[in-house]
Amino acid sequence: MIKEIIKETESNMKKTIDVVKKEFASLRAGRATPALLDKIMVNYYGTPTPVNQLANISVPEARLLVVQPWDKSSLQEIERAIMKSDLGITPASDGTIIRLAVPQLTQERRVDLMKVIKKKAEEGRVAIRNVRRDTNDQLKALQKDGKISEDELKRSQDEVQKLTDKIIKEVDVLLSTKEQEIMQV
Repeated sequence: MIKEIIKETESNMKKTIDVVKKEFASLRAGRATPALLDKIMVNYYGTPTPVNQLANISVPEARLLVVQPWDKSSLQEIERAIMKSDLGITPASDGTIIRLAVPQLTQERRVDLMKVIKKKAEEGRVAIRNVRRDTNDQLKALQKDGKISEDELKRSQDEVQKLTDKIIKEVDVLLSTKEQEIMQV
């Protein structure tokens, strides 16, 4: 019973890590990556649709994204969605493809991005701690109901704490990697 609870806890914590990775990938770091367009939704025949479901996104150069829509009629809607987004990139279209030149980051923008990624990392840590709290509450309820002993409760809580520390360390590693990527000139 305790093993299943701890397995579920680890699974939930790993999901949080995945969310943090996705959040970091969607932040522009001066290098072109298809993940920059993940959050952009295009009005496709009245339905909000992600860009990556409407077009092929490639990176021919380090600072260039090429968006090639499968349906040519969606080109202008994709272009409009990119313009409305908070990417700060102006699309250039030739009627068949859209080119997005990713500009060099200014020092001011780098500092702003650092604040954003630190906030996202802290949100991840808080989510992980919430999972730990919920698990500890479950374990305490089991002990209160007499299903596990006090010693088992203590051992289980120690195990959950070690797991929490390990997962938070992963968030810290992701954070430092992203910081280096952003501060790279």
